[in-house]
Order: sequence, then structure tokens, then C-alpha cells
Amino acid sequence: MSDETLFKVTIDNITVEVPAGTSILQAARKIGGEVTPPAMCYYSKLQGSGGKCRTCLVEVSKGSEKDPRPMPKLVASCRTAVMDGMEVKNITSPRVQEARAGVVEFLLINHPLDCPICDQAGECHLQDLSYEHGKEGSRYEFQKRTFKKVDLGEYIQLHMTRCILCYRCVFVADQLSPKREHGVLDRGDHAQIATFIQKNLHNEFIGNVIDVCPVGALTDKTFRFKNRVWFTKPVNAHRHCDKCCGEVQLWLRGDKVFRVTARKDEWGEVKEASNGKTGWICNECRFEKKNLADWVIEGPTNMNRHSVISQNKYVGLVKPTETFPEIMKGRSPKLLMDIHSVSEVNKPNIHLSRLERPAHSTDFNQ
Repeated sequence: MSDETLFKVTIDNITVEVPAGTSILQAARKIGGEVTPPAMCYYSKLQGSGGKCRTCLVEVSKGSEKDPRPMPKLVASCRTAVMDGMEVKNITSPRVQEARAGVVEFLLINHPLDCPICDQAGECHLQDLSYEHGKEGSRYEFQKRTFKKVDLGEYIQLHMTRCILCYRCVFVADQLSPKREHGVLDRGDHAQIATFIQKNLHNEFIGNVIDVCPVGALTDKTFRFKNRVWFTKPVNAHRHCDKCCGEVQLWLRGDKVFRVTARKDEWGEVKEASNGKTGWICNECRFEKKNLADWVIEGPTNMNRHSVISQNKYVGLVKPTETFPEIMKGRSPKLLMDIHSVSEVNKPNIHLSRLERPAHSTDFNQ
């Protein structure tokens, strides 16, 4: 028997029991689906993250059993702990939907609309967020702030124009590397992610800043403009590595490895490895092992994400049967293209449906 205290919390009319100290966001993730608020800055594997983007705002309609008064303002679910008997509204609250649309509008004030050329397109959390909660247009009439692209070493490029200042990459460098060499410089609308005195990032695990970035601000230079993510096939693979867990996700097109990333869960966060630790991967596995022979393939990845990245990647998909062959007793449909009475293109002495070859230009009137 466990002595752990459990609190009952109701989110969008669904009740769940969670340990004391659990945040509203984590309780909602236990329920899953649309009940879970979106999060652009919170990352459960990074200590201190959350409370910056405000996309996870929720309405607390009942504080607890002891104090049933509602909270007067919307609260950040990633930073608010649950209480016993708490009732929370997310998708059932018009206030939350309106506030979330406003937050998305603020995030897009300086964010460029360059999804067609961005390598993050298809797996961008801001793209999904703007599609689900954004508005049709922007009321911002002033010029967006822009920055020059910066190479943070041999493998990583920083496009600060796309950054939403979620601080995730700073937490990764601070908690995974022995010496952090980049952070947030300046304040206000001049704030930016930058290295100190234009230094390069050479830490063995610094490539993980690419995985935690929710937008296309930090990209893999070995993958830039090589392929679209929805044209590639993700598979789970592993190798023996002395530096990291060696458990990765390969993105293939045919037998070619286009990029290597850490394995992620349905919330876009790095999964736990088989050793029980967070599955961060080293730079060698991420950037240098691009041959299929370097890896042991485990099988295709089960994609669980509401995005274009999930298209054509379902495992065990059962397609609906075609009814036409059943009606025609197994015969395939035949296309009749001879429309001589209407068109002057077809030659009257040639019946296209009877040709045992593809039609050529000589079969039509020039």
C-alpha cells in the first residue's frame, strides 16, 4: 500500500486522481486528448521550464473542496498545482478560448509566415497552435523584428526571427552541458537568444536544443532544405553508444537517412530511454551516423500527433474496401473517352477504350 496522497481533480467534466503536487497540465495529460492544454514553453524533462508562453491558460471554476471559490483570473496550468476537489475548464470555457486566441496572436506578432520554406513545417507546435486556436488575420500593422541567421557551430543554425523566447534551449544547455555559452541577451523587444561574444556551441549534447525547440528557430544544418518531413518515414533504431542511450528515431526516404532525432512522445517531448533516464542523444549519433548500416532498425514509429507529420505513417491501417469491383463482379472500371459527338479532338476512327496501349498524340487531331 502506498501512503501517497491522491487528489481528485475534474477537468472538462472528467475526473482523475493524481498525487499531491501535480500540476493541472500534468493532470490533464493523464486524461489526454483535447482536454490537455497546449504548451509552448513547458517541458517536463527540463527543470524550471514553463510559465512564459501563457498558452496553457485554464479557468479554475472551483478551487477545492475546502475552498470552493473560483479563481478570479485564468491561471497557467503548467505552474498551478491541483487541489482536492478542484474543477477546471479548458475547452469548455469561452474565456479560455478567447484568451488562447489572444496569446497566439501575440506569438505571431513577430513570427514570420515562412512555413513553406521552414524545415520545422509539419512538426511545428506553433503551426498547430495557430491552426487550432489562431485567428484569420493579424491586427499588427508595424514591421516585424528581424535578425540575421547565425551559425552556432558546425551543426546548428539559429534563425532568431522565428524564436518565441520559450527558453527551452537555454535550459537544455544549462542542465545537460557542463558550461553554458548561450542565453537570453537584452530585454523587452530587443531580447534574443545569443551566444556570448559570438561563440560556437561545441558541447557533446548541445544538439538536443534542436529537439526541444517548438518552432524553426534552431535547425539541423545537416538536414536543412534536404527534404520535407512528411515525405520521410520515421523508424525507431538503436546503436551501442558510450556517450548516450543510443536510442533514436531515423527519418528515412527509401534507404537514405536524412536526419536523426531523439524519440518523442505525443506531447513532443523526448521519451525515456530503456535505462529509465531521459533519452537525450549525443552529437555523434545525431549528426555523424547517417548510414543505415550504423543502426539496428526496430520498426516504424507509431505517430500520435494531430499534424501533417502523421500522414501516411499509420501502422496497421485498415483501408476501406472499394465497392465498385464488388458491384461489377470483380471487373475494374473502364474509362470511356470517346466523345466524338461533342469534341473535335478525338479521331472518329480510333476508339481510345479499345487501345491496348497508352494513347499518343497521333491518336488525336492536331
